[in-house]
Amino acid sequence: MPAVETRYEHIVLDERQVPLIAGTTMKVIELILESMAYGWSADELHLNHPYLSLGQIHSALAYYWDHQNEFEKQIEEQLEHVDTQRAKHQPRALIARLKART
Repeated sequence: MPAVETRYEHIVLDERQVPLIAGTTMKVIELILESMAYGWSADELHLNHPYLSLGQIHSALAYYWDHQNEFEKQIEEQLEHVDTQRAKHQPRALIARLKART
């Protein structure tokens, strides 16, 4: 199924309804997570992703702000999944020994 256009010029939805930056494989959430993690502005995102135009970046940011609750829920679910997986798996012996030394 081809990507579906949105009302955001540079944003399309893939077959799973995941927002992507048109013409790329970059998910909007990936760009947003970088912005959150590093505190990057649109210009800084552009410096780190020179293959994206500022128009694409601003469109992704606008899409995020207009769908912030959905993104926040998705991020929270992903963090909970990571925490669950970490709790399930014991650290490897080497990691445990290294941690014991500190």
